[in-house]
Parts: sequence; C-alpha cells; structure tokens
Amino acid sequence: MTKIRLTVAQALVRFLAAQHVERDGVRTPFFAGCIGIFGHGNVAGLGEALLASRDELPYLHGRNEQSMAHIATAFARQHDRLRTFAVTTSIGPGATNLVTAAALATINRLPILLLPGDTFATRAPHPVLQQLEAPHDGTVSVNDALRPVSRYFDRIVRPEQLVPAALEAMRVLTDPAETGAVTLALPQDVQAEIVEVDEAFLAERTWLIQRQPPAAEGLARAVSLIRSASRPLFVAGGGVVYSGAHEALRALAARTGIPVGETHAGRGSLRSSDPGALGAIGATGTAAANRLAREADLVIGVGTRWSDFTTASKSAFQDPGVRFVNVNVSSFDAAKHAGLQLVGDARVTLEQLDAALGSDFHVDPAWSARAARERDEWAAEVARVVAAEPGAPLTQAALVAAVNDAAGETGIVVQAAGSLPGDLHKLWVARDPKAKSYHVEYGYSTMGYEIPGGIGVKLAAPERDVYVLVGDGSYLMSPGELSTAVALGTRILLVLVQNHGYASIGSLSRSVGGAGFGTHHRFTADGHASLLDAADGAALATPAEPLPVDLAANVESLGVPVTRVDDIDGLRAALEASRSAAGPVAIHVEVDRFAGVGGYESWWDVPVAAVSERPEVVAARERYEHDRRAQRAYLRQA
Repeated sequence: MTKIRLTVAQALVRFLAAQHVERDGVRTPFFAGCIGIFGHGNVAGLGEALLASRDELPYLHGRNEQSMAHIATAFARQHDRLRTFAVTTSIGPGATNLVTAAALATINRLPILLLPGDTFATRAPHPVLQQLEAPHDGTVSVNDALRPVSRYFDRIVRPEQLVPAALEAMRVLTDPAETGAVTLALPQDVQAEIVEVDEAFLAERTWLIQRQPPAAEGLARAVSLIRSASRPLFVAGGGVVYSGAHEALRALAARTGIPVGETHAGRGSLRSSDPGALGAIGATGTAAANRLAREADLVIGVGTRWSDFTTASKSAFQDPGVRFVNVNVSSFDAAKHAGLQLVGDARVTLEQLDAALGSDFHVDPAWSARAARERDEWAAEVARVVAAEPGAPLTQAALVAAVNDAAGETGIVVQAAGSLPGDLHKLWVARDPKAKSYHVEYGYSTMGYEIPGGIGVKLAAPERDVYVLVGDGSYLMSPGELSTAVALGTRILLVLVQNHGYASIGSLSRSVGGAGFGTHHRFTADGHASLLDAADGAALATPAEPLPVDLAANVESLGVPVTRVDDIDGLRAALEASRSAAGPVAIHVEVDRFAGVGGYESWWDVPVAAVSERPEVVAARERYEHDRRAQRAYLRQA
C-alpha cells in the first residue's frame, strides 16, 4: 500500500475531511469544519494544516474557546448527532476553557471533537509558556482536566499513534450510546513532525449509524406490561428527537391513547395539538403532565436519562406499584429505576411496540379522557399566564408567548440558563417536530451557551429563523461571540431579557428563606452584595438603583443593531421587523423580575439549612421536610 508523508497535523486534518456518516441510506460529511483560535501550541501545526486544506475542511475563527465548543455542540444537536465541528485551541488557558463546554457535550450525549495543543512531547524546552508543572507526575498537563468530561481521551505523543487514536475517536463520536466530547491532545512538537500513513487512512470513510432493534424477549415483556397497565404514560426524551422517532411516537400514542409527557431534551417530540400531548413533565412541568405522572402505574421512558428535573427529584411518580420500561440506546440509562431494559433505537423500538401491541389494544378510555381534560385545562392556564395586561410591566411569560408566535411553524428558540428554561418548558407551544423548534440546553444548564448555541443552530439550519433568548446575567458570561455572528453574517435574533440580576436564583433563594441574597445587579450602600428582597418577594427590602450598565449599547458596540422595547406591542413590532435583517439583530427588553410562572404540582430537591436564626429559613426547612416525604426510590422490577 502506498505510504504518504505528511505532518501529523496535516494527516489528521485530511483524515477528518474524509469522514462521513450514513443513516437510513443518507450519507453526509461528519465534520462541517474546524472552529479555532491559534496560539503557540497549535498555529504551526494545526494552523498550517488547516490553511493547506481549507477547501476540504473549512476553518471558522472563534472568539472564545468555550463558546467555540458550544457552537459545535448546538450544531451537532440540530443535526441529530450526525454532523459536528472539530475545535482547536492552543495550550494553557485556551485548552482549559474547553472544560465546561466538554462537560455540556458529554452530559447531553452530543459529539464534538476537541483538539487542544499540548506541551512538548520531547520535554526539551520545559517548562514552556502556559505549562502547569505537576511535581508528582511528569506526564500531566492541563489537558488532563478534560479526561473526566470526555467520552474518549488520548494524547498523541508519537506520530505513529495518530492512526489508531483517530479511528478510536471516530468510533466514539459516531456511536449513539457512547458519544460526547472526544479529546485528542496534541503536543505542539508532534503536530509538526512527519508521519507516514497508508493512503487508505486518508481515503473517504463512511461510518454506518445502525438502528439497533430491541431484544425479542424484552419487547414481548414490554407488551405484556403495557397491556396489563391501567394508567400507562410515555415520557419522551432527547432520544426521540435524535432518532427521528416523532411520527412513530405520535402514531403509537394516538392509536393506543397513552398520554405523553416530555423532558427538556424531548420537548417538541409531539405537536402541542396532538392527542395525548401533555407537554413538559417534572420539576418544570405542566399541571397536566405532573398530575398524570403522579397516578401512572407504568412509565415508558423513551430516550431519557431520568434527570432530577424529569423525575421531580424522584417525587413525580407516586403510584405504589409504579414500574418503568426504558427504551434507550444506552444500557446505562435503560437500567435506571429498575426498569425493563429495551436497549435499541427509539424509532425502531416504538414501531415494533406498535406492531406487537396490535390494532385491538387501547388503554382504558377513562385514562385517555382524563388526559384530554387535563390538556385542555392546561391550555386555558397557559392563555391566562401569558396574557399581557395593558400598561403593566412586561412579564417573561408574555415575552415567551410573543417569541413563540413570531417563530411560527419553523422558527427555533435557543436557551440554556436562568428562569427562562422553566418558563419555556411549560409554556412553549410546539408546532412542527421536524423543525426541532425547542433548543434548550438543560443537561448542564450553562450560562453563556445561548449566543454561541444560536450560531451553531443557524449554521445547521440556515433556512430557519433562530431566536436566542438570554437573560442579562447569562449574557454577561459570553457576549463576545456576537462578533463571530457579525463576521459570519449569521442572522440570529437575540432577545436580551433585562431583570438586573439572577432572577432564577433570586426566586430559588426566596423559596429557601434566603431573600434573594447575592442575586441583584444594583448599587449597595456598603459595597457588599447584601441586598435582600422584601418578604413578599415583590420589591427590595432596601431600595437601590440598578447599575448603570447599558447592555443594549454593549450589543451595539459588537456590531449588532438593537431595538429597545418596554411593552408587548413594541416587542411584537420588533420581532416582526427582525425578519428583514441581513445579519444578527437584537431586541433589549425589560421584564418584571418578580412575575414568575411558578411551579405546577412539582418539587425539586434543594436542601434548606437545618439551623438558622432567620424565621424564613426555619419555615422553609419545615416545608422541605414535609415535601421530601414524597421522594422515593424506584426499586420494583418491571
């Protein structure tokens, strides 16, 4: 076989450009390009290689390493994990800036390839600029911080190691059960060294994404459990979305009458108008979904990892004999809650369940009717909550509804942190599952994800309108990537929600007796963050002016035009005007910090101090002790 002499970096870049994936007969390039920032740890190696191969593997210039990886993650999610970006950084802080983003990708089971530069493999010039010296271990560099947040980690210390490492990286990235962040740490000297590779290594390679069916005996057991259940309930997770199982779930739910609740990652699996669609479930769930969850005697989780928000900290499902059937490509998640493990692709498994149940099966009509009543009552509650009162301060709920209306059938909302995820989970009206209109990163709930996430979504779906909702606290974490949107001409609409602090944690603080301590962006008399909310949660106990920070002007300084609005009519007009924009645009809007949507018969386990001199904390502790009595372990084997 012909050998080709290249640098390690050149061989890697050419390898990445040749990787494809195929699912259901559709073949696509796996890497859309490489996003990077160059420093002394990667400019002469990967930088030179990317320059030489820029037509085969496009290069995008990022502004912040964490944000670059967020762009890649959002892009991968919008493409149902079938495409992604590689991300390259220099050594030192550039590499460690990737840790948060790597955790986000791994927790959400989304593929991204991280290529951080590393210190010299020869160790000749050590210690080099930005090198962390570990007296106890000469092999350690800061890149080892990426080990626990990566699904696969390797350090290429010899050129010959490139070939097996690259193939292992692709194996993990394209495995639906194993995927997440993959890190190949690249010592800067090794990047520039010669490697001889077989031409087959650089040839086009297709990784087949196979739809694994469930085991026959497991399927038969699941059918028996469903047929014998009085009150079965589906819980749709992200696996429904990534598998493209929307129609299979819709058909099965409609035919059998089994109602469906949705996790954050699974939100929008069904249209909100579909029969049996209860919307959000769990700690940020709807009254409809949470009421039926409380009474369900069989819960069929499809592509969910059963986070504490989905289970309301294991208080959502209260039937004494409740059992679980878990459809998941990962055996790790399928085994949770002592559930019957249906390890397989969500779409294939749902189709086989539908066929095996037979056309004669339907749940108790009273259970289906109950679901329909609860769904109708919830729709009326949403209409009440989102209504904007003339002359009243704009609420976040009304803002969500206005964006929802502007997004229409195919617009996509992007969000991640603060109080917005809970409001969106409950209030968003899903219209077209194929559009994947609900993009809320709540596996890691990372402040600063929203803007780069919106860029990644728009790169993946250029034909769709992308609405990025971000609170002022989260905006301040990572505004710089707006300049990337300007440079790329990426037409995202940023809705910057100003409430002068951390409204979500302020509300949580009040619920545990903390009076919103440390959550305001306001002046203080003594220079400390000691502002407290009044007992009724409607104002500050000690009035103080907001800081003179003009976030709208900050957005404008990054090259993005801004419209300032303060009422519902202005917001709707600005949303409509944004449709004609050629590049990124923004709307700055003030909302009422204290006008929250609230919870609907759900709970989240946040421990309250057992000893305190504050009566509010003592009362909160009493409520906590009472509420956690509903918490339980799900141990009954299905």
